[in-house]
Formats: sequence, structure tokens, C-alpha cells
Amino acid sequence: MRPDAPMIRARTRSVEDTKSLAANLAELAESGDLLLLVGDLGAGKTTFTQGFAASLGISEQVTSPTFTLAREYHGRLLLHHLDVFRLDQISEVLDLGLPELLDSDGVILIEWGDAIRQALPNDYLEVGLTFIEDQPSPPNERIVMLTPVGPRWQARADDLAAAAGQWLEGPPC
Repeated sequence: MRPDAPMIRARTRSVEDTKSLAANLAELAESGDLLLLVGDLGAGKTTFTQGFAASLGISEQVTSPTFTLAREYHGRLLLHHLDVFRLDQISEVLDLGLPELLDSDGVILIEWGDAIRQALPNDYLEVGLTFIEDQPSPPNERIVMLTPVGPRWQARADDLAAAAGQWLEGPPC
């Protein structure tokens, strides 16, 4: 375990790149993993989830659960895809059955997960997506920051960096 696991900075240059990066990361996924997807509207949270799901062998179309709040997909691992954007209060997390999901066999991806961080265990991978708009760049170029939090993800920090390999922007910071 590396208690000082660094943030990993990657740059994707297309929707396909973002999906491919997510697919590489999904290869590291284990039952019980939690990923928080963070970023503005249009930053690529659902796109990331689509690539992640495809790598888990999920053939269903993955869409944002903004209005349904939660979707479940079956593949190599069970995938719970949540979107907490519309939650008004942290107590609504209980209505989603999040405590039960955290105890279930599967992987949980939570869009807007930073909004409920205080209600979650302190062991997750934060995936921060930033859409680059104000500079000359190809369409759909994004910065993806991977921050392993807690022992489960910090132990895989080197594997995360390797999975992000072709998209890495400099050494982990």
C-alpha cells in the first residue's frame, strides 16, 4: 500500500479516447470498488461510464441515470451506475439504497459523487473530468485526473498509472 499515492493526470483527445481510458481502468475493477465521477455538465462522466461498462462485457446501452438516479448492468462484474445531480439533501442518498449497494458484490460509479462524498466510505477512486474549452484543442479533449483515496485504491496506484499509460501527461503528481 502506498499512503502517498499521487494523482494521475491524463489527457484524452476524443470521446473514443475517454472510453478507451475508462475501459483500461475497468480491467483493474474488483467487486466492492467505488468510483466517484466528478466534473461539469458535458465533461464526459457518462462517456467514461460507457467505456468502463463495455470493458466489463456489458452490451446494453449505458445512458445517464439523471432522472432515474440509478441503473444496474450485468457483466463480468455487476455495475451500479448512479447520478446524484438531482438530490437536494444528503439524506436522499439513503433512499437510493446506497448503504446496501456499498455492501453488495459489484462496482459502483457515481456521477456527481463529490456532492455526497461525506456520506461515502473513505476508499474510492475519484475520476475528475474537465472538458477543455478555452484553448485551441481538438473537439472533446479532456483532462482526466485519477485520485486514489484509501487503501483499496492506493494499493493499485501504479496499476492505475500503467492503465492510463498512453494518455498520461507527465509523471503522477
